Amino acid sequence: MKSFLRRGHVIIESVEPQVDCGRYRAKAIAGDDVDVGADIYRDGPSVLAAAVRFRGPGDKKWSEYRMTHVDNDRWVGSFTPDRIGDWEFAVEAWTDRFATWRRDLVKRVEVGQDVDAELLEGAQILEDHLKALPAAERKKVRETIVSMRLPAQESTSGFEDPRIKAALDKGTAELMSKHHSRSGSTVTKPALQLTVDRELARFGAWYEFFPRSTGRTGEHGTFDTAAEELARIAGMGFDIVYLPPIHPIGTTFRKGPNNTLDPGEDDVGVPWAIGGPDGGHTAIHPDLGTFDDFKRFTKETERHGLEVALDFAIQCSPDHPWVTEHPEWFEHRTDGSIRYAENPPKKYQDIYPINFDTEDREGLWTELKGILDFWIDAGVKIYRVDNPHTKALPFWEWAIGAIKAEHPDVIFLSEAFTRPKVMKGLAKLGFTQSYTYFTWRNTKDGLTEYMRELAGTDMAKYFRPNFFANTPDILHEYLQTGGRPAFKVRLVLAALLSPAYGIYSGYELGENTPVAPGSEEYLGSEKYQLVQRDYTAEGNLNRFITRINRMRKAYPVLHHLTNLTFHQVDKPNLMAFSKSLAGETSILVVVNLNPYHWEEGMLTLDLHALGLDSWATFKVHDLISDETYEWQGAQAYIRLDPFSEPAHVFRVLR
Repeated sequence: MKSFLRRGHVIIESVEPQVDCGRYRAKAIAGDDVDVGADIYRDGPSVLAAAVRFRGPGDKKWSEYRMTHVDNDRWVGSFTPDRIGDWEFAVEAWTDRFATWRRDLVKRVEVGQDVDAELLEGAQILEDHLKALPAAERKKVRETIVSMRLPAQESTSGFEDPRIKAALDKGTAELMSKHHSRSGSTVTKPALQLTVDRELARFGAWYEFFPRSTGRTGEHGTFDTAAEELARIAGMGFDIVYLPPIHPIGTTFRKGPNNTLDPGEDDVGVPWAIGGPDGGHTAIHPDLGTFDDFKRFTKETERHGLEVALDFAIQCSPDHPWVTEHPEWFEHRTDGSIRYAENPPKKYQDIYPINFDTEDREGLWTELKGILDFWIDAGVKIYRVDNPHTKALPFWEWAIGAIKAEHPDVIFLSEAFTRPKVMKGLAKLGFTQSYTYFTWRNTKDGLTEYMRELAGTDMAKYFRPNFFANTPDILHEYLQTGGRPAFKVRLVLAALLSPAYGIYSGYELGENTPVAPGSEEYLGSEKYQLVQRDYTAEGNLNRFITRINRMRKAYPVLHHLTNLTFHQVDKPNLMAFSKSLAGETSILVVVNLNPYHWEEGMLTLDLHALGLDSWATFKVHDLISDETYEWQGAQAYIRLDPFSEPAHVFRVLR
């Protein structure tokens, strides 16, 4: 019955950006333009007008910007959220009576029709809008109304008629457009939600290392020895240092080197086996230092322009205090024992997973959020979440929403290597960034297809990829067999395809020995033992990594994902892509994916994507070799030897 009472005629459909019909929030970065689109139409030929309405956290009033008609009833507009937090936006559209009347008046005058009646009608429309106009503008409009109501003069006709000139005055049209009555307008309801994050949520280089491995030969590292690594890490251009769990490690079923079940007395165990007599998730492993030592470490990271990311792993060792204090939070076998973690055929006897189906759901969820609250109070605003897909998905929506409502600058990275829809679902539920399948995309076709999915589909609205080139768990065959060139290739791809990327320490040394043929586990994995490294060893990639990270910071086009274009190369092992933004220098990357042999071929550029005219003569400057080439037109010859440099990173000089 309500449809009979609706006064407006305007229909608004397909508003973007939105995720799953508004069920989840799209994501944006503070200071960026948020492009809004909508299909807007009504019955009949009347002229329409539309605006994007928006407001940020704490705003009581709505702001707005007008939208522009593109074609086929599609309208576009934008707004710029200026601070982080939860924003909301809507589209309002209405019939512009004056613009409709003005358009039709022009048509009638053009064919010589008598428009006396139409002028009186237009004057009445203006008079009806006087109250909506600013007081300073009313006098001018009243004069226009008087002019439009004058008697016709036989000496003038058509567009020379003073009445028609007054009616078609451009200033009057602009005033009416700005202050037109919106009676009968349509506003999309409910308003769509938007999560606005800080820049580090989209763009940043992560460096993962184990503080316990930073001690002198044979000694357990501390936060103080870990702090000695910060100058090196910052010097290479990283933004975030990610630490695996820093909590006490259990002794029951402790793992030895290479995941053996017979550890020695001095074996350090797996950091993800959290908890012991010294405490659980809010305690620090005593061999690393005290809480004051940790706070001193975080201050030192800040001094070097870095931020700390901590691992949030919801699991316990058999020695965790929760095992005795809250046995109801664990899954029990029929014999009463607690079930340890398994991923058949792998067994993790040193880890108890949490039972999210516990009867004490409220107590468990509150305790888990309390862990995050504890470390946020300690100054940590970034969390890499271990295997979130194995925990209750509703928990993440609640916990991340609650945390970001209080601390909108907190960043959550989802470490979920699982089914595509589950990974997407976690991003929709609130995770800021996500691990990806990048590690297993090593061919041109595989990389191109995957990047087009990440950057060119609806995923770009909510899924922010983080391309880790390696992790303590993943040493891909490409790195195992490709040597130093392979490490360079994967670094270039990770760092320049994705705004966020990371490496695990040892990458700069080309560590590539698996525990067994066909395995992606490292031999002598740092997950189970201390690993001492000489980061100045011959053949290190320190300078190469530094150069790539400096490029990332120097060129704003590399801070974005959706500005990606692929260019044709006639050889399967040569891959080319570029990133461009209006008013910024374009970056063109050509990579030899074959780490064993040189490759040559013809590159065919999409000149339009680079902002160049067909057959233009232009220069490209290689930021790796520092050489400059002059090209003309769309085609160029490329030859890359992986044992020299496996990639060109060109800045395009228009």
